[in-house]
Amino acid sequence: MFPAKLTCQCTLNTLKRIHHPTSSPCLRILPNVLPQKTTGRARGDLQSDVSVLRRVYYSQSAIRPSFKLHDTQHYGRRTFSVSAATIVSSAPAGVQPYLRLMRLDKPIGTWLLYLPCTWSIALAADPGCLPDLGMLTVFGTGALLMRGAGCTINDMWDKDYDKKVSRTAARPIASGEISPMQALVFLGGQLSLALGVLLCLNYYSIALGAASLSLVITYPLMKRITYWPQFVLGLTFNWGALLGWSAVKGSCDWSVCLPLYFSGVMWTLIYDTIYAHQDKEDDVKVGVKSTALRLQEQTKPWLSGFTLAMMSGLVLAGVNAEQTLPYYAVLSTVAVHLTNQIYTLDINSPEDCWKKFVSNRNLGLLLLLGIVAGNLWKERRETLLQNEEENR
Repeated sequence: MFPAKLTCQCTLNTLKRIHHPTSSPCLRILPNVLPQKTTGRARGDLQSDVSVLRRVYYSQSAIRPSFKLHDTQHYGRRTFSVSAATIVSSAPAGVQPYLRLMRLDKPIGTWLLYLPCTWSIALAADPGCLPDLGMLTVFGTGALLMRGAGCTINDMWDKDYDKKVSRTAARPIASGEISPMQALVFLGGQLSLALGVLLCLNYYSIALGAASLSLVITYPLMKRITYWPQFVLGLTFNWGALLGWSAVKGSCDWSVCLPLYFSGVMWTLIYDTIYAHQDKEDDVKVGVKSTALRLQEQTKPWLSGFTLAMMSGLVLAGVNAEQTLPYYAVLSTVAVHLTNQIYTLDINSPEDCWKKFVSNRNLGLLLLLGIVAGNLWKERRETLLQNEEENR
């Protein structure tokens, strides 16, 4: 967390400038440009500020390739890449704070909310068929809106905390770019659009989706009450594991949906505990709780237990959904991925925690691929069984 008054008059504007992709070289040379004659407490404070700036830079840029032309040193070629962050920064100035409030510049959270929905939709597909593309689109839109609404609620609850933490001080409500009343109106707009998406589903799914709203509203308060807010986040973020199946089938098959939902909750406990280790020092200063503070040096054994529980749930869901060989083959790869995450994790390195956290998007996509491949394999298996019966 920034000291009350940064030395060298570092301000919030400095923090914002380091978000720019060209800032990386500056972070590397900052320690070298400290006044050589500065010693003792002053130089220590400067180095602390540099460390904080570097930490925020990594957390903001780790998954943000920029929308620009890159010069390639050795070959002289230029490459062109697009990122959500650059799309947000190219939007009209008056719109940008609202886009950042709903974290449109950081899509990893939307992915983690969306992926359990895709697993459920894919599991509910008819044997030999791909997941319903229209349903995937509807749930993708809903995930974007509900993640934005959740972030807005979180920032409204946490505005006083966010002002005290370096990583969150630039958030639109905490920095004063958006007033609480403007945020409330914006929240109403997001929830109205999300309701429109929900009304595209059947009545069973509408009721089931509406039931999740209490979790969305209360989750941000859990960090004040319990050391397990990540568990409540898991209950919230994986609601789509129930909703996806019911949207396709008309109701939940609990023998499939509950193990899938349980596995999603365990998955959230894994990746969000890793994420929480980035903020543990600030959390202690501000007075909020997390699994990172609860587990501390015992984090890896606990994460291993969560992984075992997650994999057990996925196996059970697969058996009850009559999944086939490709699904279980991919589960083995998912288990290896999680084991590697945990084994190589450095809980005292914010950069490594962020890297491990964002890698879970690929893990979720890998599991989706396994479900789809296993479902397509069902048709082949059923065809072989029919041929055997005819030959008899």
